[in-house]
Amino acid sequence: MRRFSTVRSAWRQAILLAAVLLLAACAHAPAHNPLATWVPSPNQDIRRPVLIVVHYTDQHSAQESLDTLRTANSGGPVSANYLIGSDGHIYQLVSDERRAWHAGPGHWGTITDVNSASIGIELDNDGHSPFAQPQIDNLLRLLADLTTRLHIPRTQIVGHQDFAPSRKPDPGPLFPWKQLADAGFGLWPQGTLIDPPAGFDPWMAMGLIGYPLEDRPAAVKAFHNHFRGIDGDTLDAEDLRILYNLAQQIESGSNTRTAS
Repeated sequence: MRRFSTVRSAWRQAILLAAVLLLAACAHAPAHNPLATWVPSPNQDIRRPVLIVVHYTDQHSAQESLDTLRTANSGGPVSANYLIGSDGHIYQLVSDERRAWHAGPGHWGTITDVNSASIGIELDNDGHSPFAQPQIDNLLRLLADLTTRLHIPRTQIVGHQDFAPSRKPDPGPLFPWKQLADAGFGLWPQGTLIDPPAGFDPWMAMGLIGYPLEDRPAAVKAFHNHFRGIDGDTLDAEDLRILYNLAQQIESGSNTRTAS
């Protein structure tokens, strides 16, 4: 009887092990449509983001932001792929291949579903204070990693306000876009700025860069925050020189530098 019990226990353990292995195999099996016959091809890759969006949290601490990014804010459930504390600590909340809920409505150029096409990075900042240097240093480290590993063009880094200028102010005029540009990230004026030729259309240039133009004063304010660190919602002569420079970069293809 004892021997029979031992054999039965061994069988039970074997069945449990087989069940565990089967579940593990199913967990790693790719999902496919039951309406179709699954004939897998090796010619594939994960869906990759093509844009990186920088935000500020407008909260009081990294811990408060971590709590919010795992629950909700006044608009409902919200998240980001990464959060960087003011001390430079990097937290990841959503894997790179998953769609974090950080962008909301808006569009950048032809990208109309920004969440699906982007990596969202939140910075622990109240929106009124300078960004801490350890935070920016590690943002640069993270940008180098993401653009290299995910093959995102280094110019494809924008702020939340850039593609949603009527709704969002972040990362605001205090964000050091020039420091990012000096490290090789983001679209930025290059060389000497010159007056554009007669007939130059600044709105066409803004649209070419990616700015939505449904609310033009809001778009100009976002442009000012990003490229000049100033307020204001009307274009001036310096804006036209910057826009002409950026448009020339885009038209010549010199703004598509990627990680080496």
